[in-house]
Amino acid sequence: MADSVYKFIELVGTSSESWEKAAAAAVTQASTSVRDLRVAEIVQLDVAIEDGKIKSYRAKVKLSFKLERKG
Repeated sequence: MADSVYKFIELVGTSSESWEKAAAAAVTQASTSVRDLRVAEIVQLDVAIEDGKIKSYRAKVKLSFKLERKG
């Protein structure tokens, strides 16, 4: 098996419903432009508040993907 190299990116997904859906939104969006996603780590959870009420749930997600070899 050849050695592999992975890269990490951090994204913030949002949802008006839950942290789970916020994290899923980040992964879903990343999968449209990044190939070979491997691991998603939830780094931070928070909420945006407006007029004393939760406006949106936010999940900071650290994603890893395998870099492609050339040649």
